[in-house]
Amino acid sequence: MKKLKFIVLLTLFVLMGVFMTYHWISFRTKDFIYNDVNTVPKNKVGLVLGTGKYAASGNINLFYKYRVDAAVKLYKAGKIDYILVSGDNSRIDYDEPSDFKSDLIARGIPEHKIYLDYAGFRTLDSVVRAKEIFGQTSITFISQKFHNQRAIYIAKHFGIEAVGFNAKDVYKSHFREYLARSKASLDLAFNVQPKFLGEKITIQ
Repeated sequence: MKKLKFIVLLTLFVLMGVFMTYHWISFRTKDFIYNDVNTVPKNKVGLVLGTGKYAASGNINLFYKYRVDAAVKLYKAGKIDYILVSGDNSRIDYDEPSDFKSDLIARGIPEHKIYLDYAGFRTLDSVVRAKEIFGQTSITFISQKFHNQRAIYIAKHFGIEAVGFNAKDVYKSHFREYLARSKASLDLAFNVQPKFLGEKITIQ
């Protein structure tokens, strides 16, 4: 019976921690999130956080489509000068950054204004590499709101002045984000670093 009580209490403690972490990150980042292209501050670089182009069904991934839309809107409004796409390219047949680049060029973004980060395996990697590899200490994240909030939270920890421009969302609720934010908080607490760094790349 004592063991059962301990398990129940531990479970409740963990769930409460996950819940509080989620809402703490929302609170901490609320002043740095923008939906209106006219009010978002200008930054030299907009960082598109990667995702796959296609869903499991084979249809276009709407998270991907709406991030492309948001990046194009920001660039054409003059709110960013360059677009940095950070995503996963860990397999020969999977290349998030190049997919984004092709579609951004098709939408009128000049190729020389697009930079690719092929080692953005997760959000922390993308954020830290934007500073350490691409030299950006002030940046605009381009993703859905829930993702931008997590990215900004990580960025503040690493001394990056960041805002987020929200792409259109796909779902009303993101239950996985509760766990993702808890994982991000633990990564910061334990000083987890990106999987790869490497040579610096100047955006100019």
